[in-house]
Amino acid sequence: MLPWVAPDGVLLLAAALVLQLDALRGGLPAFARFYPYAVFVVGALLAWRFQRNRLLLALLVLALATAALGSPGRGASGQVIIRATALLPDRGTLTPIGLLRLGAIVVQVTLVVMFSRTAPAATAALLAHPILPAKLLAWVPLRQPALFAFALALGAVLTPLIFESNPTGRGFVWAIVAAFLALTAYRPGPGSAIYLGTAGLVLVVSVIEASYLLAYQDGLTQLPTRRALTEAMQRLGGQYTIAMADVDHFKRFNDEYGHDVGDHVLKMVAAKLAHVEGGGRAYRYGGEEFAILFPGKSVEDSLPHLETVREAVADTAFTIRGRIRVARKREKSKGSKRRQAAITISIGVAERNSRHGLPDQVIRAADQALYRAKEDGRNRIRT
Repeated sequence: MLPWVAPDGVLLLAAALVLQLDALRGGLPAFARFYPYAVFVVGALLAWRFQRNRLLLALLVLALATAALGSPGRGASGQVIIRATALLPDRGTLTPIGLLRLGAIVVQVTLVVMFSRTAPAATAALLAHPILPAKLLAWVPLRQPALFAFALALGAVLTPLIFESNPTGRGFVWAIVAAFLALTAYRPGPGSAIYLGTAGLVLVVSVIEASYLLAYQDGLTQLPTRRALTEAMQRLGGQYTIAMADVDHFKRFNDEYGHDVGDHVLKMVAAKLAHVEGGGRAYRYGGEEFAILFPGKSVEDSLPHLETVREAVADTAFTIRGRIRVARKREKSKGSKRRQAAITISIGVAERNSRHGLPDQVIRAADQALYRAKEDGRNRIRT
């Protein structure tokens, strides 16, 4: 639940509180004149630098809406412009897909401006045309076409998140909420601009969070990466213990059953290691190798907790589902088969001391202990 609220929901709540504080109301108009555009410019630079097409187009839409709502007589235009695109995966701005999206925005804005100037009465009537009985949605201060546009955009963003949650998708959800508040709060004053600026800020923060996770979280196992381990060890100045764990016979298992099954093994092992107790934290070190860091603990302190996770992996019945590929024997299975496979890990442990003072030296010592565990028969711990 917390990832859905922080930091995006917290930013939106902060914007709502700022608008309610009497002590700040005198300075809000001046703040609202530069805040949203400052966010849009900084966000556009980040989007261009990291090839985030969705972010760039969404910020463009928000900037157009801010300009439309800030101009006299352009409220209807703002309601149509807001949240019109930027729901597809990033593929670069200067690509056919990116140019097509940009063209869609330009065409839409051109049509809105043209019709609002040449036929303002007909345009206003079209934007106010009821889809459902007016009484059903009378409590919402938005015309029904705009309200349904928000509902469709929210549904399009929420649907993929049901299957796989990610910071960027959650950011777009909160940005839609902020844009909705901007239009429902539309009146002379800074509220709309501040809400739209906050929508842009939410998108920028979500992209930064996604970039951080890409660098510091392993996509397969959801464990922190080797880079995160290196930085964590560099921050530790006192005693700590590092354990290196390796899945036994993983290459042979991969060759026999396939990489998809191998990935499921890695996820199962990672899930067990992630629940290590004693203050330890698990990391994906690379391939089938994992690391567990125990800050402030000695080898003796860490061994009982490592033994617990080793036994947890060994006691887990891993079922192989689907077709079994045995390349060496060139056998083809008929139909769907299920087999139980025994998965075990070997662990090597070392601690920081006068002999191994640097992080690389501690890891090297743990690796040497891991080799001894494998030479002694695997599925065991060595120091």
